[in-house]
Parts: sequence; structure tokens; C-alpha cells
Amino acid sequence: MKEVFRTNDLVKLSFIEHLLQEAGVQYFIADQHISAVEGNIGAFPRRVMVADDLAAAAQTALAEVEPG
Repeated sequence: MKEVFRTNDLVKLSFIEHLLQEAGVQYFIADQHISAVEGNIGAFPRRVMVADDLAAAAQTALAEVEPG
């Protein structure tokens, strides 16, 4: 799996998920449940992961989204 995006912004994460769904790219959100441990302070960014063979399609779908 390859990381294609990383963010602490939950609104941006939702938008990223929407873009990937529209592009038909299957993804996995890593560190999604770390907020229970960190106390929702946003110290750990969520990582959007895709299969290696879908990385190019995911990066194309997310090309206009600013990282972070």
C-alpha cells in the first residue's frame, strides 16, 4: 500500500474520500481511530492509503487538493 495523502483536517479528509470514491479508487484511512488515544488534539494526521497499482489513479484524482 502507498500513502497518497496525509491530513489532520477532517473536512479535507472527507473531501479526499469523496474524490477517490468518484474516481473508483479503493482506499484505506490509516490512523483513523488514533483520536481516541490522543484525545482529539489533532497531533496524528490520518493517512490515505491505496494499493500500489492504484496510486497513479489516486494521485490524478487528488491532483488539485493542497496537501496537509
